[in-house]
Amino acid sequence: MKRSSLSALVTILTLVAFVLFHVDLAAQEKQSPIRIAVATFSHETCTFCPDPTTVADWEYYGPPTRDILRGSAGYIGGFKRMCEEYGGVELIGMTSPRDSRGGSSGSWLTQEAFDKYAGLIVADLRQASRLDGVFLALHGAMAVTGVPRPEAELVRRVRAAVGEIPIMITLDLHANEDQALADVADAVFIIKRYPHYDATLIGETAARVMINTIRGRYKPVMAVRKPGVITPSVFQGTGTSPAMEIMERARIWENENPDAYVSVAFGFAYADVPDAGAVVMVVTNNDKTLADRIADDMSDFIWRHRKEFAGKILPKTKEGVALAIKAVRDGRRPVVIADHSDRTGGSTHILEELIRQGASNFCITTLRDEKALEVIAGKKAGDTVSLKLGGYSDEFAGDPVPLEAKIEYLGKSGRDAVAVLRFGRNNRVILTPQLMQVTDTRIFSRLGIKMEELDIIVLKSRVHFRRGYADTGIAGAIFEVDAPGWGPADLSTLPYKNIPQNLYPLYRKE
Repeated sequence: MKRSSLSALVTILTLVAFVLFHVDLAAQEKQSPIRIAVATFSHETCTFCPDPTTVADWEYYGPPTRDILRGSAGYIGGFKRMCEEYGGVELIGMTSPRDSRGGSSGSWLTQEAFDKYAGLIVADLRQASRLDGVFLALHGAMAVTGVPRPEAELVRRVRAAVGEIPIMITLDLHANEDQALADVADAVFIIKRYPHYDATLIGETAARVMINTIRGRYKPVMAVRKPGVITPSVFQGTGTSPAMEIMERARIWENENPDAYVSVAFGFAYADVPDAGAVVMVVTNNDKTLADRIADDMSDFIWRHRKEFAGKILPKTKEGVALAIKAVRDGRRPVVIADHSDRTGGSTHILEELIRQGASNFCITTLRDEKALEVIAGKKAGDTVSLKLGGYSDEFAGDPVPLEAKIEYLGKSGRDAVAVLRFGRNNRVILTPQLMQVTDTRIFSRLGIKMEELDIIVLKSRVHFRRGYADTGIAGAIFEVDAPGWGPADLSTLPYKNIPQNLYPLYRKE
């Protein structure tokens, strides 16, 4: 046989083999659905708060559940939606804890709680039949007594249970993570917006990469960098600089490199943990050189903007309240005061100052006060009560504020009691038994409060409130007030023991 004929025959046989391989692959995809386990274990831990987060806190709203695939939004909702769009994917919910009572007002998780819920997830994984991948919807700022990097430890235990199948993670923008997580996970994806508009989108991204990895079309490699910057949450909103520019730079890299996924977590400064501070995590399709180049650029960019990212001086309580009252006089109502530093929910500093400065038509939304709710539990709307409010949730909570008030509303929100007290010149305090971060205006209609009557709204929030008050155009003016609390704008006031010793501005100076 001539050499040219032999060459042609080899080419034909190669093409036939290629076609048969992909026909067989397509047939396998059609006949055998991809099976992906899904679990969640999410907590943002303010380690400076006084009360640990226990098993009782995790099960306040009910026991752990496998029913985690019902929703259509959030990380899991987005993951599910993308899997449905691809088709041929079966999702299996693993036993997962619900949200913990009080959210980030809870301090260190007990090791008992961590081991219990990590153990439930791992036990389900071991009992599951054939699995092709694992998706974990986490937060990234969990802190556990005796476990330095809990998310990485969770993934390590999951890896031991399932072996070398893809494990992919979604995280909150406030995650504290480092190389340890990348060493045990195949890919990590982090939301880019604060307020968090894009959790569903990031869930879709994780599903897309997971499916293509399982089908052999994507081979994730990661690069991780720690820029060495720590920042207060109140300065991390992505509607302002430099947070906006940081995330836009990540998007530019993604647009120029469609197979690259560029994640930045700004970190959660109120968790005293060894992986605190910002992190860059880049995923590419088997291109480590590109991943490293992007990660270096993003880390350098964050470092160059460290000074403005570390924040500015915010008004303290007296000045902030005076600014709010002046804004009302100038017709810029309703005025929102963000009581951003109160991490336990029972601080009275702004309430007391509003009364002292003679403010009217204001609403504290909300004040955590379990004791006051117990006092008025046997009463009814319309009754008058004399009591002292708040001032005991932590050492920075201020003094109890004595009030003579009328009960305007008394009822339930889920399983929790809620009350509205009215006093003075059309002033209100909404009482809840735990910290509630109010991010929109629906609470007022639910409790029978007319928003048009309010001049000043005080929220226990840092940035999330902007979704319902700034982005909608409702607020006439906004003042972030640096009242005392465990979430201060000045991080140098916090008694850190465990964070890295190379973080700007605490340890590395200009």
